[in-house]
Amino acid sequence: MGKVFPDPVGSAPASEHRPRGRDVGRVLVLNATYEPVHVCSVRRAAVLLLKEKAEIVEHGSWELRSEHTQLPRPVVIRLVTFVLVPRDPRRRRITRRAVFARDGWSCQYCGSRSSLTVDHVIPRSKGGDSSWENIVASCAPCNRRKADRLPAQVGMHPRRAPRLPSPNVFIAVATPTIPAAWRPWLPLDVDVAA
Repeated sequence: MGKVFPDPVGSAPASEHRPRGRDVGRVLVLNATYEPVHVCSVRRAAVLLLKEKAEIVEHGSWELRSEHTQLPRPVVIRLVTFVLVPRDPRRRRITRRAVFARDGWSCQYCGSRSSLTVDHVIPRSKGGDSSWENIVASCAPCNRRKADRLPAQVGMHPRRAPRLPSPNVFIAVATPTIPAAWRPWLPLDVDVAA
């Protein structure tokens, strides 16, 4: 099979919603047990479908076409066989976006949702490490106010103790918005930026 292309823009009704930007290439992957495990590109999802390693659970209203094949545009796919997925978040790289998603996209000191950055609760200059249990989302003003002091020195304690994120946080990190078709397959703790 050659390259798979979406239908030309003119072939769909004008009123039909088409995903834009980065969402156009994102597909939620469910394990054989219907547990969300990954987000992949439409191209990767099409390969899994054509190799019969996955099946479509939810599809878009437009199609992918090649010279000899057409396929509904996958939105959610399910792997045919169970895949053991390592669930240890300690093995995942700590990124700002993952910290923000874990902390609900809000400052852990004041609750603000703007100018987010990350803060080491115990500053590295005071022996703190760069671990999930020591990094929180913080707005820039709170981060400047706390500086490199201990929480007790400035009376600034995180609203929630920093912790390892649930594996589902990484679904939110993989895409800027969660499509409505994904919501029934995701736990309620998956949140994205407002």
